Amino acid sequence: MINLASEITRELPASPLTFGIITFGIFSVLLYLVLRLDR
Repeated sequence: MINLASEITRELPASPLTFGIITFGIFSVLLYLVLRLDR
């Protein structure tokens, strides 16, 4: 998963800040779904 992310960052001309925001958004959505399904 980390290797895939590094390959994507290499191909896309996205800045590390943009990549961090996207990663944070995906992580927050996954965490929200996990907490919602847990209840």
